[in-house]
Amino acid sequence: MRTGEKGILLVIAVLVVGGAIWNVQRQRDAPPEDREIPFYSTASAELRQAAGDIYRRENCKSCHTLWTVRDIMQSVPAPALDGIGSLHDEQWFFDYFSAGDPQQIQPSRLKAEYQMPSYAHLPEHERRMLAAYMASLKVKDWYLDEVRKARCRKLTGEDECP
Repeated sequence: MRTGEKGILLVIAVLVVGGAIWNVQRQRDAPPEDREIPFYSTASAELRQAAGDIYRRENCKSCHTLWTVRDIMQSVPAPALDGIGSLHDEQWFFDYFSAGDPQQIQPSRLKAEYQMPSYAHLPEHERRMLAAYMASLKVKDWYLDEVRKARCRKLTGEDECP
């Protein structure tokens, strides 16, 4: 290895170590709410599994993110589901999933192919299970306004919803 190559590697190593130290210091000095994940679920393991099976079968991830896990190259057109249960209760979700036209309950500016489809065709127990699971997806109080704004921006293009 030549002297110039060693120098470049040394500079890269210093930058990587310096960046790591800076990031640790920044995290340590951040307020507690900035260090914790604001999203959580109150669902039982059985409900998570059963509703997750329906979520996968109905391909909900093609439009929504959940726990913000998605392909970095994919842009999803519909609102994230993280914290959605802090915005609506279980009965609201059941009515929404049961509606023949969900846009009558929750209008959106999304293109027709990305608008929420009706799940009225699903058996009632599956709609209730999905409703219970969606209602269990909570967000900590200090982050609730951010969830509301993000959802509004996706559905209406505005920061505030009527």
